[in-house]
Amino acid sequence: MTEEKIISIITINYNGLKDTCELMDTLPLDDKSLEVIVVDNASRQDEATVIEQRYPQVKVIRSNKNLGFAGGNNLGIEAASGKYLYFINNDTLLSLPDDPVKNSKYGMMPELRHLVERFEFDPKIGMVCPKIRFAWGQHPIQYAGFTPLSRVTLRNSSIGFNELDYGQYDTPHPTPYGHGAAMMVRREVIEKTGMMPTCYFLYYEELDWSMMIQRAGYTIWYEPASTIYHKESQATGQESPLRTYYITRNRLLLTKRNSPLPWRYLSYLYLFFVAGGKAILKNLLQRRFDLAWATLRGLWHFIKL
Repeated sequence: MTEEKIISIITINYNGLKDTCELMDTLPLDDKSLEVIVVDNASRQDEATVIEQRYPQVKVIRSNKNLGFAGGNNLGIEAASGKYLYFINNDTLLSLPDDPVKNSKYGMMPELRHLVERFEFDPKIGMVCPKIRFAWGQHPIQYAGFTPLSRVTLRNSSIGFNELDYGQYDTPHPTPYGHGAAMMVRREVIEKTGMMPTCYFLYYEELDWSMMIQRAGYTIWYEPASTIYHKESQATGQESPLRTYYITRNRLLLTKRNSPLPWRYLSYLYLFFVAGGKAILKNLLQRRFDLAWATLRGLWHFIKL
């Protein structure tokens, strides 16, 4: 009989063996209360076998096709047995390299236990996210919750972004959206709302999923007693054509799926003719023709949808 797990940690590997192994080294893999699942999203080399051999406690799933962020995580959901599912990027660390892996007297790492305790505070909490700090420099804050999206521009802010952490965001609070780099969700919530929407492939799916979860009557919380460290955009790069394409297309897709009339059409006008036009002109002037073309493709492919 399979032992019931409290937490299933799910991460996606895509040509990121070094990052994934560094993450594994910060996880308490021998903790019997959790399981760790790595979904290899069709890496060019057979990185799944390497991870299996190096970390025999880890459940590794090899996909023959790159299913994107949501599709890869959904594979992990199907294989998970935990009461809580913790989705974390493979370019994150639960502790810094010079910190030991910390375990409580109950065997569960505090960074995990605090998230579970937040769920136990209120049964209507559907998702909990930790404080996210960058893994470089003095580890400034990346995420301490989000502000709401603007109805027209679909822009918002990450609270505390790039600020040094002096404890100014150490109070738990509800937040409109989870952060895709680290979010823990109740299994019953997924059973009620469905898995991550796969239409995005990359970027914005966690915002859409957050909206789905809230429409089902659950809240999302930021829990600063838990911290995770993020290397940020190791997979695609900050100014890559891939990122530009999906950011452009998926902002339009997000408003199509979630914005009521007339805000939806106001967003279309803004995203096509203001944000899109400005991005194309800027990239042409900077001779970043690859990014200008990626923006155009993102706009055109949304129209074809």
